[in-house]
Amino acid sequence: MKQATLHQLQIFEAIAQHGSFTRAAEELFLTQPTVSQQMKQLTKAIGVPLYEQIGKRIYLTDAGKAVLEVGRDISQRFNDLEMTLADIKGLKQGNLKLAAITTAKYFVPRILGTFRQRYPGINISLQIANRQQILDRLANNLDDLYFIGQPPEDLEINLRHFLDNPLVVIAPRNHPLAQEKLISLERLIEEPLIMRESGSGTRMAVESFFAENRLKMRVEMEIGSNEAIKQAIVGGLGLSILSRHSLALEGPQGPLVVLDVEGFPIQKHWYVIYPRNKQLSIVAQTFLDYLLTEGKEAAQNFVNVV
Repeated sequence: MKQATLHQLQIFEAIAQHGSFTRAAEELFLTQPTVSQQMKQLTKAIGVPLYEQIGKRIYLTDAGKAVLEVGRDISQRFNDLEMTLADIKGLKQGNLKLAAITTAKYFVPRILGTFRQRYPGINISLQIANRQQILDRLANNLDDLYFIGQPPEDLEINLRHFLDNPLVVIAPRNHPLAQEKLISLERLIEEPLIMRESGSGTRMAVESFFAENRLKMRVEMEIGSNEAIKQAIVGGLGLSILSRHSLALEGPQGPLVVLDVEGFPIQKHWYVIYPRNKQLSIVAQTFLDYLLTEGKEAAQNFVNVV
């Protein structure tokens, strides 16, 4: 075991997280042969098989699960050490790991830009993923803070309201409904809708809204990307209901328009969350404090011009 390296344990943790050598290699910016070779060396150092491959997926053995637990403990201790040193150095150095659902990509990077200007020595990692992937990362304590629109109800978390997240009906600018006022929900459901995949925060909020109004959506197509949905709208495949933040870069004369529909916007919220018992590092706490003050104001000003 003493021959195992921290680098090997980090690779092994990524493989356990994704169940795949290929995805682990992509996340760590390594080649797949490098990942395979490092795992062979780690297995040799441990002396027993750590995983088995069934089809294309990797499954941990009991020994592998034990090594994973120790590896995560070691990684956390190194992270704690880095944050302690960062505190001593006055936030001149350190690491900040963030994860956000896909729609949050429209405003989180802008906040990070101003934060990085203030603390240029901090290394920032931002993972963008769908809601389920973010919840998986949260459950495995892979990041410092998480941006999400629909908080989980089955996990013990600290939750802070960060920003309003209005959901609006989006159509191509030349759509017949684009010039109408107070469009009824009954008229809206006559139109084909392009929606995010089941389980996404936006989809859950929209389904709840229509259920409360005893109406059924006509979902023509499911697409797991806001950008792809917008392209589908422009292509005339239907309307959609998305966060107003997703129009951040479209501009007032862009190809998309927000429809005036009764009951809209659906007023939802953005939250920043982290495990309830997690002790935030000095870097993460500094960012959270910034986020809920100056960062929140900057993000809101950005939304107001959309």
